[in-house]
Amino acid sequence: MIARLLLAAATLLTVAATPLSPAQRFGKLYHDVQMRRLFPDGKTFADAVPKRPGARIVAAYRVCKCGTDATLRRFVLANFTLPEAPVTRPQPRRSLTEHIDQLWPQLTRTTTTVPAGSSALTLPRRYVVPGGRFREMYYWDSWFSMLGLPAAGRQDLVEDMVVDFGSLIDRYGHIPNGTRTYYLSRSQPPFFYLIAGMSRDAATLATRTRQMRAEHAWWMQGAATLAPGHESARVVRLPDGALLNRYWDDRADARDESYREDTELADATPGRPRAELMRDLRAAAESGWDFSSRWLADGRSLATIRTTRLVPVDLNSLMVGMEQAIAANCRALRDTPCATSFTARAEARTQAIRRHLWNGRFFADYDLDTGQPNTVATAAMTFPLFAGVATADQARATARAFAPFVGEGGVRTTLTGSGQQWDDPNGWAPLQWIAIQGLRRYGEQALATRIKAAWLATVTREYEASGKLLEKYDVVERRPGGGGEYPNQDGFGWTNGVTRALLTEKP
Repeated sequence: MIARLLLAAATLLTVAATPLSPAQRFGKLYHDVQMRRLFPDGKTFADAVPKRPGARIVAAYRVCKCGTDATLRRFVLANFTLPEAPVTRPQPRRSLTEHIDQLWPQLTRTTTTVPAGSSALTLPRRYVVPGGRFREMYYWDSWFSMLGLPAAGRQDLVEDMVVDFGSLIDRYGHIPNGTRTYYLSRSQPPFFYLIAGMSRDAATLATRTRQMRAEHAWWMQGAATLAPGHESARVVRLPDGALLNRYWDDRADARDESYREDTELADATPGRPRAELMRDLRAAAESGWDFSSRWLADGRSLATIRTTRLVPVDLNSLMVGMEQAIAANCRALRDTPCATSFTARAEARTQAIRRHLWNGRFFADYDLDTGQPNTVATAAMTFPLFAGVATADQARATARAFAPFVGEGGVRTTLTGSGQQWDDPNGWAPLQWIAIQGLRRYGEQALATRIKAAWLATVTREYEASGKLLEKYDVVERRPGGGGEYPNQDGFGWTNGVTRALLTEKP
C-alpha cells in the first residue's frame, strides 16, 4: 500500500512539473487569436515567444480594447516575438544524393536554452528538424530522417539525436510528439528502440536500455490492474486477457497547433461529447496518421473519428520490436530476469497480434466495439512483416492484399480518397520504407523492389522538376501530395532520409 502511494505521489509530481502549453497559459487571449485567425497557420502563435511574463500579458489583455483584428494584432506583436517564416535557401542543382547531403546542415538545430515562456523544449545536443513549418524535433519523423545520416558520414549527428531522445525520456518519462510543451500530452509511434539501436557507442548501452524500459513502462501504465475487457489510457486488455496498446492523449481539449480547426469541428458536431471528439483527434495525432479514413467511422468525416476505439496494428508491431530489443539488450548486459520478462512479453504480444489483428486476409486494426479486426485495408498492414510478427502464411497473404496499394509512384496510404492527407492518393516516405523492409524480411523481393523503384522515380521526378524533396507525394499522378490541415512542406527530413538510404543500397 505504501509503495503504491509513493508511486502515485511520484506520478503527481511528474504531472505537476509538466510545463503549461500556450493555450493553457494564455487562455482567452489564445482562444481569440486562433479563432479570429489572426495568423493563417495556427502553429504560428503556438510557437510565439512572450516578451514578458505570461501573467502580465494575461492581465494586460483583460483591459485591452482589442475588439478589432487590427488592435488584437498590435497587442500580439507588442507582447510576442513571432517565429520566422520558413525559408528555402536556393541551391545549385546537384545530383539527388548530393542535394540531400547538403540539406542536413540546413535542417540541423541546437536548442540548449530557450527564452522564458517559450513553448520550445530544450535539448542537450544537435538535432534534425523535418523542415518547413516543423521547426522542432519530431519523434517518428526522426528515425526515418536518421536513416540517411550514416551514408552522408554523419554518425556524429546520429549519436547526438540518440542522446536528445534519451534526455526527453529522462525528463518527461516518454518522448513527446515533438519538442514543444503542447506536444507533451502524447507521444508518437515508438521508434526509440530503433533510434537507440543506431548508436555505435557501446558504453551507452546500459543508459539506452534503461531509457527504453522507461518508455515501455509509460506506454504500459495501468496494465497491472487492468481487468479483461477494459481499457486504461494507452493500454487495453481484451476479453481473453491479451494485453495490447492503443493511441491516446492525456488531454481532451483542442490541440494548440490546430486550435481553430478542432474547435470549429466540435462546434459543428453538437451531438457528440466534446471531450471524446477532442481525445480522438489528439490520439490520431499520436498515431502520426493525422488524419486518415482509417480512424473515421464513415470513412469520410472527421466528426466520426474514433481513434481510441481501435487497437492499431502498427503500434503493437512496434511494441513487439521494443520488447524484443529490450530483451536483447538485457541479455548483452547479463540481466537475465529482464531478458526473460521482455522475451515473454514480446511472445505474448506476437501471439495476440496473430490472433486478434488478423482478419483472415491481412493485418488490420482491432475494433474494441465489435470485438473483431476490421476489414479496412491500409498500408499499416505491413508493420507486422517489418517487426517479424507475421507467420509465413500471413506474410504471403498480406503481400497479396497489399499489391493494390503499389502503383507507378510507390505505396499509397489507403485505397480511400477522403481528402485527408493520410489517404489515397498520397504516399509517405516512412510507409515506403516499412513496406520494403517488411516484404524483404519474408522473401517478397519482387514487390519490395517494385516499391523501391517506383518511390525513387517519384522523388527524382519532382526533384528534377522543382529542385525540392517534399513531405508527401501523390503517388498515383506522381506529383506533390495534397490534403490535410496545412500546405505540403519542403525540406523534408524523412523523405531525405529514406531516399538517401535507398539510393545507398547496393543493386
